[in-house]
Amino acid sequence: MAMADRLSDEEAAHPAPGAGTRTSIGSLEPPRPLTENTTASSSDLSAPRFLQQDGTYRKYPWIPTRVERYSKAVARWVKGPEPPRRHHIKPWFPKVQEAPIRFLDTYVPKKKARLALLLFFYLCWGLTWGLMMRYSTMAADIGSYGQPVAIDCGATFWSSGNSCGLQGSDCRPFEGQSLAFRCPASCAGYKVLNPRAVGTQEINYASLVIGGPPENKTVDPRATYRGDSFLCQAAIHAGVINDSEGGCGVVSKNGAASSFTSSQSNGIKSIGFDSHFPLSFVFQPDITCSAKDMRWPLLAVSVIYTSILSLFVTSPSVFFFTVFTTVFIHVGLASDPPTHSSMLDLLQTLVSRYLPAMFVAFVFYTFAVCRTLRNLTAQVEKTILWLGGLWVGSLTNYTFDFIPIQRLTPHDLDQQPGAKAALAFIAIILLVIVLQQIWSFRGEGRLPRYLAFYALLIFGIIICICIPGLNLRIHHYILAILLIPGTSMQTRPSLLYQGILLGLFINGIARWGFDSLLQTEASLLDDAQHNSKLPSVLPPAIKLTTTPSANSNITFTWPDLDTDFDGVSILVNDVERFRGFVDDEPRNGRGFMWERQPDLDVNEYFRFAFMQGTATLDYTKAGTWTKEGKWVGMAPGPSRRVKREEVGRGVLGRAER
Repeated sequence: MAMADRLSDEEAAHPAPGAGTRTSIGSLEPPRPLTENTTASSSDLSAPRFLQQDGTYRKYPWIPTRVERYSKAVARWVKGPEPPRRHHIKPWFPKVQEAPIRFLDTYVPKKKARLALLLFFYLCWGLTWGLMMRYSTMAADIGSYGQPVAIDCGATFWSSGNSCGLQGSDCRPFEGQSLAFRCPASCAGYKVLNPRAVGTQEINYASLVIGGPPENKTVDPRATYRGDSFLCQAAIHAGVINDSEGGCGVVSKNGAASSFTSSQSNGIKSIGFDSHFPLSFVFQPDITCSAKDMRWPLLAVSVIYTSILSLFVTSPSVFFFTVFTTVFIHVGLASDPPTHSSMLDLLQTLVSRYLPAMFVAFVFYTFAVCRTLRNLTAQVEKTILWLGGLWVGSLTNYTFDFIPIQRLTPHDLDQQPGAKAALAFIAIILLVIVLQQIWSFRGEGRLPRYLAFYALLIFGIIICICIPGLNLRIHHYILAILLIPGTSMQTRPSLLYQGILLGLFINGIARWGFDSLLQTEASLLDDAQHNSKLPSVLPPAIKLTTTPSANSNITFTWPDLDTDFDGVSILVNDVERFRGFVDDEPRNGRGFMWERQPDLDVNEYFRFAFMQGTATLDYTKAGTWTKEGKWVGMAPGPSRRVKREEVGRGVLGRAER
């Protein structure tokens, strides 16, 4: 008992750690609330500021405190408000904009009746558009010349450079044949996209019409054009057809001509050439032809029908896929059709592109368009912004033709005047749009996932850029694929942006197809200069004669070729006249003599290129053998490169009657 009392006294004097003291219930008091006057403990006052934050655990202690604090603030901002606010367009003048919906609810309330009305609407558009399209493609026979052959704006009798072969033999005959032709509308704006040599001139981003009405009309008053002129542009220049409606006519090969006069006519400035060319052509006068390109009336029909559909249809899927198909057909057949030889060929091309394009459209609808159009009752705003933007984008060959950027490649940006300034202006506009869309996505609380999505896309683009031997080519259909996900919200700007981007996609696929994102240097440059090595030609030997029966001549020689090259090609007046190989006898392809008839009082132009196998590399700029018999050497640098394998492409000789 004494031992127990002693232990109790010791426990009371020295309580165990963590053991509490006993108190009576009456002595318990509620805790006092903290107030601004509450005095902090001495430990709180002595602790550094960074230890006074909520919690003492830091996941990444190696990150500076200020950086961590700012990062958390940015993350909170990116996450957006709580709760997020989903954007929804409240119509301006709702009674007006919702009137078509109320009309259908009142007079066509049943789904089966609405479906029948929709099918009838499709039938009306199909019949109207189809009959007009058939009329647009029909042309009566032109006398003995027969049915006009449909050609595109870039058709010509003579392919560029050496593509017609040695002596132009692949483009024969040079005279004695006529062709009834038909041109589409809007050919006056067709341009060459790489430098095209015409004597000492280089034509780029301009029309290619060489010649016109002669200065001396007593011999032949008809306008004479060089054989490599664009046929439809020459017809506009000569007044045979007009640019707004296209038309048809008859063109005849007229053999060689020794002079082509420059002139301005019907909005086209032709190019002069003061020397001979083996092929020229003229247009037959007094030809009656009733062909007419109906693309503008067809556009009016398509715009009216799609606008009616937009005003009365509220289902996003019905509206989207109907409009997508309608605009795709219109672009592919009427407003900007791809190159084709016949209507059946055009239909085959269009169908082959439509099916994969529809799959991409389904992806667009699922992840972006549906969210933008769902529960949207602002029918007029939808028609003006979304549908109007769609038509603007799909008619890019007209609406954006003023922008001096043909292809978004470093080569084109360097050589096209005004391209870099235009790109900088477009980049500024895109930056403003991106910032606006970022703010809108933040309000919906979806900004983090879209930032991650676009970071992944940028990473993929960087990988594509780093692949050796291939170049990144951002076509406008690819631009649409990249940017349409950033319009997946229901705001008025998103309606407009989404419509324009979808139109760019439709135009890109219907006109050009799914061209590759990555292209080789040769594919990208095509017939542009490749900056290859140029031949070094020795000063020529010139022999002039005064005897009427003898020809003058000029002889060119060059040093031995490097082992990288197999021969030399020479163009005279833009026609290939010589192909010499190192294994040729007796001079191993090291010399070329050109003769001039005594009655030929014109300048002649010579250009030289190395060959690898049978393919030619870059040609030099033109050197001139003047009509006085003097030699003017070539300026430094290349003129244009011509691929030997291009022979026959785009030539009309095989389509003649």
